[in-house]
Parts: sequence; structure tokens; C-alpha cells
Amino acid sequence: MQWSRLKSVFIIALSAVIGTTAALSAGASNAEAATAASKAVIASGKKYLGVPYRFGAPANITYAFDCSSFTQYIFKLKGVKLPRTSITQATRGKKVAKGYLSTGDLIFYNTSGKGISHVGIYAGNGKMLHSSSKGVALSSINTSYWKSKYVTARRIL
Repeated sequence: MQWSRLKSVFIIALSAVIGTTAALSAGASNAEAATAASKAVIASGKKYLGVPYRFGAPANITYAFDCSSFTQYIFKLKGVKLPRTSITQATRGKKVAKGYLSTGDLIFYNTSGKGISHVGIYAGNGKMLHSSSKGVALSSINTSYWKSKYVTARRIL
């Protein structure tokens, strides 16, 4: 009788430990912490909030941006050379799973139905810094629109 009771207590205790461990790990974030360099990229980019959108905006101008001229310009300020278009920017850096996004990662979308056609910079807390029809803005990546258009992400820094 004593052994049976001890065995039951042990099983209950073990189940509680396993359940607590599972619950704690289920809520853990897979994202990496922001670095000084990635925070600097976001801080530089935020200085251009509201700058108008212009499709095909030339490189190195700051009075208007399209999505990839914006990312190219902001990363250039930090000494990182990126190609001019979103499709070629998507070939740079290290591929990152969406669940592992970190501040400063480039995130790519298919907004045209023809492959990668938009790029933004992950700003943390489910937001991206990008240039779109509304100009340079911070937008949630968790809207149904952006969720449905997501293609990939790349870590440049």
C-alpha cells in the first residue's frame, strides 16, 4: 500500500514538472535580441517617417523612396551595401525563419502576385519600417494583408 501511494505521488509530481516546463517553453520567443547595429538602422530609418513614396526612386535621394531604395539607403548609412531591388536584396544575408525575426532583418513580400516585390525592415514588436504608397511608415506585419503576402526574411547585420 505504501509503495503504491509513493508511486502515485511521484507520477503526479513528474507530470506537474513536465506540464510547467512545456507551458513555459511554449510562450518563449525564438527571436534574437536587437543589436546596437540593428537598433541604429531602425533609428536612422525613423528619421524618414512620412517621406513620400515614388516607384523607381533613384538611389541616394531622400526626398522620396520606393521600398528597396529605402532599405538600400538606410543600410548604406550603416556601411552595408545592398543591391537596388527587393528581389536582389532577398539574395543577401542569411535566411531567417519568420518565428526568429530580429530587429534589423529584411522582410520580403509578394504584393504583385509575381514573386518578391516588397521589402521592409523588421523594427521589433511585430512592426516593419518600410516605404509604401503611404510613404515611409511603421506598419504591423500581423495584419491579414501582410501575413498573406509574406515570402521570406534575411539577416544582413
